[in-house]
Amino acid sequence: MDTDDVESSSSSTMSSLNSLFSFTSPAVKKLLGWKQGDEEEKWAEKAVDSLVKKLKKRKGAIEELERALSCPGQPSKCVTIPRSLDGRLQVSHRKGLPHVIYCRVWRWPDLQSHHELKPIETCQYPFSAKQKEVCINPYHYKRVESPVLPPVLVPRHSEFAPGHSLLPFHQMNEPNMPHNVNYSNTGFNNSHMSGGGGAGGGGGGGGGGGNGGGGGGGGGGGGGGPNSPISSHMGPNSPMSSVSSPGPISSNPQSPYGALPETPPPAYSPPEEGNTVSGGQDGNQMDTNQMHGEVAPVSYQEPPYWASIAYYELNCRVGEVFHCTNTSIIVDGFTNPSNNSDRFCLGQLSNVNRNSTIENTRRHIGKGVHLYYVGGEVYAECLSDSAIFVQSRNCNHHHGFHPSTVCKIPPGCSLKIFNNQEFAQLLSQSVNHGFEAVYELTKMCT
Repeated sequence: MDTDDVESSSSSTMSSLNSLFSFTSPAVKKLLGWKQGDEEEKWAEKAVDSLVKKLKKRKGAIEELERALSCPGQPSKCVTIPRSLDGRLQVSHRKGLPHVIYCRVWRWPDLQSHHELKPIETCQYPFSAKQKEVCINPYHYKRVESPVLPPVLVPRHSEFAPGHSLLPFHQMNEPNMPHNVNYSNTGFNNSHMSGGGGAGGGGGGGGGGGNGGGGGGGGGGGGGGPNSPISSHMGPNSPMSSVSSPGPISSNPQSPYGALPETPPPAYSPPEEGNTVSGGQDGNQMDTNQMHGEVAPVSYQEPPYWASIAYYELNCRVGEVFHCTNTSIIVDGFTNPSNNSDRFCLGQLSNVNRNSTIENTRRHIGKGVHLYYVGGEVYAECLSDSAIFVQSRNCNHHHGFHPSTVCKIPPGCSLKIFNNQEFAQLLSQSVNHGFEAVYELTKMCT
């Protein structure tokens, strides 16, 4: 017999033996019966098999999970697994957060990020608690929703004399080189880097917001500083979500600009008990009951896309603007022959004026940046092996940083770069001060 025939026969025999003895355990099969969606069957099976192996070491854990899945409306106990060093779980060469993985398997196949999830009050081991154990019971988490905000009330008549401008109240003297900050999974550090930008990273600006403007930007891959390769512009009429209002800029101990005014002007003072609004420079207030007929409500509207992303090499835009219709988008340095609507691949873009510096920068893009729009908030997650650099005025306002501060997001970290609710509050306060005050907010949009 020929040697090749012997090897082929041996390989076929081994394959048959493997298929004969490889089987899915009854516990895994039963749990897969509650799986949602019909995509990635093999991946889901491996994820459940990995979980079953962990839960077998805990008496009654598998039964409790089955009870939770079979009776979604009934209270159930926490089903926990040990927390890994980085908090993530690897399933078939893919890493993810455990509660996200199993919520995706059994409840929401379209789940993109842990930012879309919040634990229920009775959960004792939520992922956010950072305990040694993590609850993966999918019914101990709920999905973040985007509540509809009331319309912005725009005065029909100006409260100020012709030619009077409150624009200086909305402007800030910005130094040529603001402090930059490092961000990690534990938050922002207290040491601020001097200088602007950095090599081998990525950056961008832009944003998303409410009626009349909005936005906080993110970018990915290669080269920081003013010539960042990616910029994004979020849709002008995105819906809002409920998030607490930030305090005055000077109240944040991490702010690199302690010399900012401690008392903001009346325009930035939140209404007390929801029944008054700021008057003018003298701080006069009017009862909202007297404002009926004197204001025009402007409602928020959902645009056809929530973000527009443009790619730049130096000061030259390359390719067409990418419009985001999916709530999740990945900008990477690869090619995408399938033309998925959830990926903007920079590898397929050509530029006859591309030089060696740009080529070297593009090599650092790699897996790029993941942008997602969740519950009226925009997040940027660095998937690249190199850090990305983001300049978002909305994010800086929330953390008490200087408006032009550039934030460095290391690999594996994510940062909220825009919050619709906070922008809506600024917009509602600014409309009482006229066009110039509202127009000043467009700096959060680009």
